[in-house]
Order: sequence, then C-alpha cells, then structure tokens
Amino acid sequence: MTTATDDITGEQLAETLLLDVADGRMRAATRLLGAHRDGYWLRRFAEDQELAEAADRPLIDRSGRHPNVDWDSVGFLLTALVSPAVRSTASEVVVLEFAAALVDRCRIRLRDVLNALDAADLKRAAQALHEAGDGRLR
Repeated sequence: MTTATDDITGEQLAETLLLDVADGRMRAATRLLGAHRDGYWLRRFAEDQELAEAADRPLIDRSGRHPNVDWDSVGFLLTALVSPAVRSTASEVVVLEFAAALVDRCRIRLRDVLNALDAADLKRAAQALHEAGDGRLR
C-alpha cells in the first residue's frame, strides 16, 4: 500500500483491500480482520516482513490494480510448522483461522472458536459468517 496503515482504522484498511474483490466470502473474511483489534492482522500482513518470509511470499497481493489479501499465502502461513503467527494471542490466531476458514484456506473447530473469543469477537465472527453466506443464514 502506498499509505501508512497507522493513519487509518482497521475497517478503512479492510475497505482499501476490497476495491477489486467481488467474492463475498473474501470480503467477509477481510472485513472481519479489519474489525478485529483495529486491523491487527491486516496491519501485520502489510508491514511484518517476517510473516511474508514465513509464507514465502507477501500476504498482501499488489499485482492487480488494487492490493488485496492473498488468502493462499494466509493459508500457507497457518500450516507452517514454525509460524510467527504462533506468537500472537490465542484469540488473534483463532480470528485469523476463522477468516481463513471462510475462504476455505483453513479448517477450524467451533469449540476452539467458542473457547478463545470474547463476546465482541464472537459477534464479529457471526457477522462475517452471515456476510459470507450472502444473507442465507436468516
């Protein structure tokens, strides 16, 4: 990205990564990461070189007209044996896994989600699941 990620909110950062994204599941996953801890993961994807090295490529794909999350890289990062993501809190990792599961890059156990997330994060996860389901969960 051309602007510093510290100058915008996590939700705004997510929206900048969605400009060319039509897939509802990817939009929901990216928005979830933008809402969680003011964009904790999106900021790390944009700035943390160690994460990019662990994934063996950047986690933000800048090859198109607009940058977006490279979900294949995120999925690879989550399967890495020695991932820098492990140094994050349990809830941070679970939110990342949940987002990756929305785009079929990770498998999750709902018990882990329920045990790791507080009420606010569970609400955000449920909203993302609803958005990813394109409103079919009514």
